[in-house]
Amino acid sequence: MTDYAMAVDLKKCVGCGACAVACKAENQVPDGVFRLTTHEEEQGTFPDVETEFRHDQCRHCDNAPCVSVCPTRSSYTAESGLVRIDYSKCIGCKACMVACPYDARFINPEGGYADKCTYCFHRVKEGKDPACVNTCPTGARIFGDLDDPNSEIRKELRDNRVSTPKEEAGTDPRFFYLNKKLEEVKARWKSR
Repeated sequence: MTDYAMAVDLKKCVGCGACAVACKAENQVPDGVFRLTTHEEEQGTFPDVETEFRHDQCRHCDNAPCVSVCPTRSSYTAESGLVRIDYSKCIGCKACMVACPYDARFINPEGGYADKCTYCFHRVKEGKDPACVNTCPTGARIFGDLDDPNSEIRKELRDNRVSTPKEEAGTDPRFFYLNKKLEEVKARWKSR
């Protein structure tokens, strides 16, 4: 069995958007919607302003609220640990969209069903990295099997400062930030 996860090293991310473009092209995502977006987050007051890039996408949570609220069970957790959608069962009710604390789902305008990042499972099952990982020019995105003690993601999670977005949501996401600096900035400002 596998336990897939993704991490983004925020010290390496330059916000180029190549990951979002690769995702859109690989998965033929319709115009106007995205499975993955990148935005800049700022903290502090001039002249002490810090910025870093954040990534909005499905976190493939172990405790996924989108799965538990789905009335048709079209949202489910696969053996790979990834949260998947059976598009043929989805009725487009948007319950999963409301339940997701990461705002990572949308209604596909061409099919009328809920859609989101799949970590490019069609590529992963062929032994390839997701398109966003494959195209990242700085190597900021890391993907792999948490059950494999020798995988790159296990090494990176072991060797770097790790945080998860919206930890208070209790979703246990399979998406991690490495080397997040804004926490350090917040601590500095609180101590002043």
